[in-house]
Amino acid sequence: MFLNDAKIKYLEETANKIRKSIIEMLMAARSGHTAGPLDMTDIFTALYFHILKHDPKNPDWDERDRLILSNGHICPVLYATMAQAGYFPVSELKTLRKYGSRLQGHPQRDLLPGLETSSGPLGSGLSQAVGMCLADRMDHGLSSARYFYVVMSDGELECGQTWEAAMLAGKEQLHNLIAIVDRNNIQIDGFTEEVMPLEPLRAKWEAWNWHVIEIDGHNFTEIEAAVGQAKSVFNRPTVIIAHTIAGKGVPQFERKFEWHGKPPTPKEGVTALKELRSLGGRITSEHE
Repeated sequence: MFLNDAKIKYLEETANKIRKSIIEMLMAARSGHTAGPLDMTDIFTALYFHILKHDPKNPDWDERDRLILSNGHICPVLYATMAQAGYFPVSELKTLRKYGSRLQGHPQRDLLPGLETSSGPLGSGLSQAVGMCLADRMDHGLSSARYFYVVMSDGELECGQTWEAAMLAGKEQLHNLIAIVDRNNIQIDGFTEEVMPLEPLRAKWEAWNWHVIEIDGHNFTEIEAAVGQAKSVFNRPTVIIAHTIAGKGVPQFERKFEWHGKPPTPKEGVTALKELRSLGGRITSEHE
């Protein structure tokens, strides 16, 4: 579907609803991660409401695209997006991290239809996605019509397993593998470039024979264009380095690594919800 002005407005409004749900979930749980879910909301909104081939009424549809969440701690954005898309009731979101809930602090595949993997240990998602791609090639050859999207954090790129998987994917020319790196520049202990520098990040991926695209991760037009470009590359996998603002949408959370792994207090949550309500459906990209 063509991304026209009306669709962009719809995506912006949907993303704002998802951000509100994330804050409400974290307030109810009194634990969880804030910065990553907020900054990846636009990416997940674009995927589930414009890009992915999927069916909430038939989560196990064989022809669906696969989305693998490697950095499982940002699952509030995955859950909130899935609920908004119709996989389960929005009211269930407030059971996040509760005993017996299907919405645990890291996704557990056998609890919730629509989850492709369980994730917790950082650095394993790309390996899982590469394995799925290779199995799909065995089953369908090079004519497979599905794509495998793996969402990763920049901090987890410090894990060596990531680069082993990247090397194999490049060697096997897995053209239907699209990795999306949340380049928010933070991790639980501080800023990535102070904890363990990643730059030059583009050159690292290119060294393993990946096609690399860098985008503003809050710009729906750029997100769509990047995925379209990735689908036009047939001799290598693609990584989209999405430059995002940690805690996007709530000024008091933005760019602060301290919000990586903590939830808002009731007072902070109320303030955050007011900020999001005042924005309506519009969160302006820095590049506009």
